[in-house]
Amino acid sequence: MGRLIFILFFLTATGTLAQQTPFERSNKKETATYTEVIHYYRSLAKTYPQAKLITYGPTDFGPSLQLLVLSKDKMFDPVAIRKSNKRILLINNGIHPGEPEGIDASMMLARDLLKENKLPKNVVICIIPVYNIDGSFNRSSTSRANQNGPIAYGFRGNSKNYDLNRDFIKTDSKNSQSFQEIFNTWQPEIFVDTHTSNGADYQYTMTLIPTHKDKLQPLLSTYLTETLVPSLYQEMEKKGYEMIPYVNSIGETPDQGITGFLESPRYSTGYATLHNTIGFMPETHMLKAFDKRVDATYKLLQTYIDVVARDAKLIGENRKKADEAVAMQQNFAIDWKLNKDEYSNLMFKGYAAKQKPSEVSGLDRLYYDRNEPYTREIKYWNTFEPSLTIGKPIAYLIPQAWTKVVELLKLNRVKVQQLGRDAVIPVEMYYINNYKTATRPFEGHYLHTAVKVNPTVQELPFYAGDYIVYVNQPANRYIVETLEPQAIDSFFNWNFFDAILGMKEHFSAYVFEDTAAELLKKDPALREKLEKEKAAKPEMAKDAEAQLDFIYKNSGYYEKTHTRYPIGRLLKDQHLTLK
Repeated sequence: MGRLIFILFFLTATGTLAQQTPFERSNKKETATYTEVIHYYRSLAKTYPQAKLITYGPTDFGPSLQLLVLSKDKMFDPVAIRKSNKRILLINNGIHPGEPEGIDASMMLARDLLKENKLPKNVVICIIPVYNIDGSFNRSSTSRANQNGPIAYGFRGNSKNYDLNRDFIKTDSKNSQSFQEIFNTWQPEIFVDTHTSNGADYQYTMTLIPTHKDKLQPLLSTYLTETLVPSLYQEMEKKGYEMIPYVNSIGETPDQGITGFLESPRYSTGYATLHNTIGFMPETHMLKAFDKRVDATYKLLQTYIDVVARDAKLIGENRKKADEAVAMQQNFAIDWKLNKDEYSNLMFKGYAAKQKPSEVSGLDRLYYDRNEPYTREIKYWNTFEPSLTIGKPIAYLIPQAWTKVVELLKLNRVKVQQLGRDAVIPVEMYYINNYKTATRPFEGHYLHTAVKVNPTVQELPFYAGDYIVYVNQPANRYIVETLEPQAIDSFFNWNFFDAILGMKEHFSAYVFEDTAAELLKKDPALREKLEKEKAAKPEMAKDAEAQLDFIYKNSGYYEKTHTRYPIGRLLKDQHLTLK
């Protein structure tokens, strides 16, 4: 009998040990490697029929993105799941592998939900184990110089040195393309992307960036601000982790106040907003002990599951109504500014910020005195207003040459059709009047900003096989914010169309002199236009080349495609033959 009890105890202990994560086995000092994470999830999927590990597209590093799906009813078809009126929660880990709390917390949470039979019936949980697989293999203990553990961790950049949390629109990486496949296949109502913060010192272990309330579709925004976020704060405080909004200080320290974080679509949560998905970026505090950061992340993910299960019916109804409203929406904000006059007072638990002589330079340096904690009110600016709003066209017409644009639209559930025959179509075309370009590369691009356009209606030929995208879809925000060149993260701003900014033909001055003189003789209006330009710009009167260039660019010799944005806006509905 004693021998039998010993054997049962040994088997139980062995099974428990086998289900421990590398984080737990290391006395909570280490984060799991990619190989360990995938091995662990494969083991869970073999053990529990409510779990399935699904392989998706490749990454720049080679290995494919994996998705662990947890479904109480053993339902793993996303279409069937949506038809059964279940909510989908997507958790993304390791976009920055040096910020690995979500990797380890998700492993333990998945195990506990399965082992303790605590999966909710009305929520399917999808977990990307490690998104930046590339960076997770580039391990060290030094790349996060300000971070308190773990012993070793991955690197922020992927194998092409891209920060993947800037790649959701431009899609330079295979990682991003495969992520978008997952996101648009599963269409989550709630999305969580786990991170670790940089910045000031304060008392909180967990800070939170929700999808910005002013950018989110109003119905979803109301639920976010009035129900979802308050529930997360209340439940996390009960679990021992009081939270605060992400500490985005306006000055060197939080004492002067903080602002909300306006995530543009290059970021994961900004991208999610384009699809009426409520997104979150939890940021644990880098200086807190690693085990506490993992525990706070575990408890927050657990809270998301509980709240989504509680509000599943309402979340589903809101999402359906939001999709319908966006499909009918006429005007879209594509740029934003902070309202500096509107703020609230926020109780903040920080540490006294002081100065002392630096042991390096001898000059004064900032430090936070943890022996002087404080609780005081600070200002919180969190209202952003549209600075540019665009009325949508009936449709966009895209010449078939721009294949990457069309491929990304399709990847993001945009319905794209093709012309069945050649046609001359009246469309509004933009000429790019002005823009600024960064002097240094950002994420592999010389990013454009401050774009100004000159719209003009032209009758242009489009050809069989060219694409038409009607702006009457739930994906309208993705369509408008990528195709309108003035939008913050438009395809134009990410250099997709830079070829149009260069002239392909010009003139030799000694030949064009005679042509220009003849043009001025035959066209008094052109001569008058030149004289007005010279009067407005006195330096031009002394510059023969500038005068010739002006005449050239105001003549029939100047190429009409120079600076003309190639995507047309269809403003009046008309019958077009489609394939």
